[in-house]
Amino acid sequence: MAGPDRTLGVRDVESLKRWWPLVAILALAFNLRPVAVAIGPVLAEISADIGLDGVTAGLLTSLPTLCFAAFGALAPWVSQRIGVVPTVGLALAALLAGQVGRLLTHSPGPFLALSALALAGMALANVLMPTLVRLHYPHRVGTATALYSLTLTLGVTMASAATVPIAQQLGGWRAALGVWIAGGLAALVVWAPLLLAGARGATAKGARVSLGRVARTPLGWALAIFFGIQSAQAYSIFGWLPSVYRSAGLSEIDAGYMLGIATGVGILPAFVVPVLAARLRHPSRLFLTIMAFLVAGYVGLMLAPSSTPWLWAALLALGQASFPLILALFGIRARTPGATAALSGFAQSVGYAIAALGPMSFGVLHGATGSWTASISLQLALCVPMVVAGLYACRPLLIEDQLERVG
Repeated sequence: MAGPDRTLGVRDVESLKRWWPLVAILALAFNLRPVAVAIGPVLAEISADIGLDGVTAGLLTSLPTLCFAAFGALAPWVSQRIGVVPTVGLALAALLAGQVGRLLTHSPGPFLALSALALAGMALANVLMPTLVRLHYPHRVGTATALYSLTLTLGVTMASAATVPIAQQLGGWRAALGVWIAGGLAALVVWAPLLLAGARGATAKGARVSLGRVARTPLGWALAIFFGIQSAQAYSIFGWLPSVYRSAGLSEIDAGYMLGIATGVGILPAFVVPVLAARLRHPSRLFLTIMAFLVAGYVGLMLAPSSTPWLWAALLALGQASFPLILALFGIRARTPGATAALSGFAQSVGYAIAALGPMSFGVLHGATGSWTASISLQLALCVPMVVAGLYACRPLLIEDQLERVG
């Protein structure tokens, strides 16, 4: 019996080593949005409690994109020096410290600063997710991306739909935001074995690629513009959709539910789209179908927001399926983890700099005109360059091939 027992034990260990990184990736993915998304449904309550005015409230809704742009660019550089797994540990530490700290403050400045710290952790992890997939599951990029995209969407949906009910049941926005800290703690526990193993130098496989070299490629810029406009759309929806619906006459809870629909309906596409993208050599038709849903959702929201609010929210959710498509493209448009990290880092840092204008302009246009028509019209106009960049990124290209041509 000793021999078979030992063999079984070896197999168990090997199986655990093979699948534990996926468990860790999924645990991390779940935490990559709630810290930002949970703000929107209780923004009015936060503003009243700590004294946010229109400018600082707009800055708070734009803070995710600003932090992702600033700190996302550092992820490839940091991971090349201390390793991917230690960088993830650093990201989780910043995420937790910022979340805990902002619950203890009572003024706008510290709240914004500590939110930025939490978002900095999210930015580092965001960029490294495609790298982790390429590193651990190079032959299952589509499936692994689909699983973490699905998990990320679940986190978005739960934070969108549950934050207001939690706040009402537990006594306010602080308790509601505090609930999501548990997810970060769980992720830290799951990552602990990998952190203790001292995994280092994960991006060292293959030649290191700088963001500057990626900036000289058409594919890098296509993905950056595609990602930037998509993120501008997404964070405008996350930050302002409940306000649009409340202006149309919906209650606070119903408006929060509409945001939940706008994220929850995307659960199935979040899993299906990366798998299809990995199998299709040229997923342009898939992309154009997604964009048609997005345009239809915006038109309905602008013309008749209260008639069938659930339909417009659902269409916007389907239109946001371009996000899991981009995640898949990061993995399949590069051959090595190093190139994947550089491509993801460049596209996300530049993209989030573009995206920062989305939620801020949405609020500014509403304040200037007194209605949401101009804000939504701008989002519709942005769909044009998004389609152009997205169609180029859908072509069967590899970043390494373009890097060889630019030197």
